[in-house]
Amino acid sequence: MDGEFCVVCGATDRPLTDGVCAECAADRTRLLSAPEHAVVVICPHCGARKVGAEWERSGASPLLTAEDLAPILRVPPEVGVRRVRWEETSATGTVRELVGVADVTFRGVEREAEVRLSVRTEHQTCPECSRKSGRYYTAVLQLRGGLEKPAEKSAALHARLDRTWSDLLGESRPDWRQAVSWVEELPEGYDVFFTQTLAARAVAKVAKQKFGARLKESATLFGRKDGQDIYRVTLCLRFPRPAAPSAVPERSRRVLEQ
Repeated sequence: MDGEFCVVCGATDRPLTDGVCAECAADRTRLLSAPEHAVVVICPHCGARKVGAEWERSGASPLLTAEDLAPILRVPPEVGVRRVRWEETSATGTVRELVGVADVTFRGVEREAEVRLSVRTEHQTCPECSRKSGRYYTAVLQLRGGLEKPAEKSAALHARLDRTWSDLLGESRPDWRQAVSWVEELPEGYDVFFTQTLAARAVAKVAKQKFGARLKESATLFGRKDGQDIYRVTLCLRFPRPAAPSAVPERSRRVLEQ
């Protein structure tokens, strides 16, 4: 409206909020802040971060990264953060002092905002890695050859199953692969131990649908917890031996070559 002006700088050609233009409001507002001390809990084995009661980002770097620092920042509702450039000013074994310079926007005005952080890193083994280190499993995936006769030679069988398992992992989701605890080589094939039964079943389903494997499932009683029976599941996958290319009679071969 005519006659309105910024009560701080006196400008009359700018949009006002509560009588103050965006430029002056940005100068008078703390655009970015952080708690005085922050803690990031990292699993030293898989790189997962503990967020509240949950573990996230399994497979991430075991070192502190900018992705760990972003959630610590306190950003007012009207501020948008485009990027933050971090510089480490000092460090001890577990504590890092950092300064971040952020490119932000506030009511359409671009500004740089500086923030200082003191971050302590704690290493805790996540439940998944703890189970793996204790050889814990809830399901075993048995990789076996087909039942064709004559039986496949051991070296050829293991080479084929090894290639098949690599292809199968490539078709699997990251959380399914993360559930693999360890793999054992046996004369008849491989046993793959999982810490999550649902992940093992999902991988077995992929093997059946995309690789033509035959699937058989069984369960054995492992124990009881909270009055409920606990079972370990065995999923046997048999991968049929590829059919040998059919021979072409000599006469037919000559006809085809003409």
